[in-house]
Amino acid sequence: MTTKQRFRNKYRLQIREDDHPPMHAHLVGGNVDVLINLQTLTCEGTFPRGLRDEVMTWVIANHDELIEEWKKWHP
Repeated sequence: MTTKQRFRNKYRLQIREDDHPPMHAHLVGGNVDVLINLQTLTCEGTFPRGLRDEVMTWVIANHDELIEEWKKWHP
């Protein structure tokens, strides 16, 4: 797995190799595991208070890089 970004020194946005479709990233840390669909930008799971906007702003700004990373691990 590869950590693409850290948020608040506690949460990590990860792309995992050999993961299942659809194309997605995980936000993990503490008891958090949010799945972010990279095609639809929908989310499954509960974000810590106030973190959703910060994470999704970063995901949208780095969307192309995240898609490339997914394709690298899932040819």
